[in-house]
Amino acid sequence: MEIAYRAQDITEAHIVAGMLRANGIEAHVAGHYLQGAMGEVGTLNLAQVQVTQADFLAARILIDEYETNRPEDAQ
Repeated sequence: MEIAYRAQDITEAHIVAGMLRANGIEAHVAGHYLQGAMGEVGTLNLAQVQVTQADFLAARILIDEYETNRPEDAQ
C-alpha cells in the first residue's frame, strides 16, 4: 500500500477514502489508533489514506482535484 494522502484528521481521511471508493479505487484509512493515542491533534498528519501502487496515480489525480476545489477556509 502507498500513502496517497495525509489528512488533517481522521474524518477528512474517511471523506477522501470515500471519494476514491466512489471512483472505483479501493482505499484504506490508517492512523485511527495513533491519532486516538495523541488526542485529536490534526497537525501531526497521522490519518492517512492508502491505496495500492497500481491505483496510486489515479488516486493522486482525484486527490489533487479535491484539494484544488476545497473552500479556502477548509485548507
